[in-house]
Amino acid sequence: MHRPIDEPGYGEDGGRAGRGPAPVPPPYRPHPAPGDTPGPWTGVPAPPTGPWAESQGAPDPGRVDPRVLGALLARHGWRRRGGAAGRYSRWTPPGSGTGTSLLVPESRAFPDCEDLLGEALTALARSGTPSAREVLTGLAVPSDEIRWWRDVPPGPAGTVPWTVQEQLRSAARQLLLAGALAVRGRAGYYGARHRRPAQASLETVVVGAAPGGRGLTAFLPVEPGRPIAVRLYHALHAAREATDYQRATGGMEAFDAAVEAGVSRELTEALVALVRGTEGARIGLAWAPSAGAPQGCAARPEPVEFSPGDLPALREASARYLTDEPSVPVRLTGAVVRMRRSGPRGEGTVRLRVLGGAEVPHVRVRLDEEAYRTAGHAHLVGLPIRVVGRLESRGGFRRLTDASGVVPVQVDETERDRLMKSIQGTTDSADFFEEACGPDEG
Repeated sequence: MHRPIDEPGYGEDGGRAGRGPAPVPPPYRPHPAPGDTPGPWTGVPAPPTGPWAESQGAPDPGRVDPRVLGALLARHGWRRRGGAAGRYSRWTPPGSGTGTSLLVPESRAFPDCEDLLGEALTALARSGTPSAREVLTGLAVPSDEIRWWRDVPPGPAGTVPWTVQEQLRSAARQLLLAGALAVRGRAGYYGARHRRPAQASLETVVVGAAPGGRGLTAFLPVEPGRPIAVRLYHALHAAREATDYQRATGGMEAFDAAVEAGVSRELTEALVALVRGTEGARIGLAWAPSAGAPQGCAARPEPVEFSPGDLPALREASARYLTDEPSVPVRLTGAVVRMRRSGPRGEGTVRLRVLGGAEVPHVRVRLDEEAYRTAGHAHLVGLPIRVVGRLESRGGFRRLTDASGVVPVQVDETERDRLMKSIQGTTDSADFFEEACGPDEG
């Protein structure tokens, strides 16, 4: 493939400024030659994974429970208009009630059950009613629903500006991440801790926007998303109660106790982002009808509401969580990926890719001269190091302080080869090491 002429290092006439003649491009081949190994990207999107992969969004009539379909229709505003008692019911779309009605059998014992369900699903797929799509999504994979609404001034024809829609999506994403973090442990402030596995746990979530851009619905598959939905249920109610207590008394004690329910800086910051610039916001949860309500939760939870008057309390709680979260003593193992110091000798800073001992991907460590030299030698031979210190909350738990006991860790040959390849694959790594050590210590 030819290199674009606007890449760094190319002059205005397409030549390589100061770099000599351009390399001859390989011959163009529309198809891979025999023996070619395909690269990681072939131009075809990767197939979906997770609980939605098999369904592809299209429920199988043979697997649909009529009672679940009826519960989802009622949840999303469809109206039951009678039918043959004990055999089937008729449902009409929300609003004016105009449009195609659905015949839903009372149970699978009805003789034409599967035929009626197939016709109802086809009608939903062809319906222009926005809620029809959400009903089909809920049927495709048993999912708990989390819904956000923001009261914002309307735009042309009832729409909202692009930036307002982006604010809603960003706040919703932050709130889901806060719930996923709380599933992995309770803390007033997580920073970089648990972030990677928490983000990975949200990969199965799908979303749908409400008409007008004021609402958003996330569908969390019961497997594996229910723990996140349950944690958010408790955390949102605890945040609401703590905010009411602070506004009534001025005390922040309730926010301290709310940490056990899953409230954190990440959650309060998400609520601030959701409410800011609005006249109010609501978050509602609805459990998957096929799974029922989890233990300790209301069967039909009322939406939790927050208003602009709650922002001072939420902001104060966020700042409190940030400053009060203590540093964490750790004994971690990591691979050296970057080294820096101001001269050829003395102490320096090392960046580690954490392999174990802490729920963060990378940390920075300030080391004395001897420990820095040990880390450098380990880097050169492809060995990780072990270090004891305190994971500092300031900066998001990305820095290790009071470091001591730096020693290389012996690993088997397979792991050592893997580490060496990763070091060689990081083109800047060796440059940083040479710059840090200077010509006398390379």
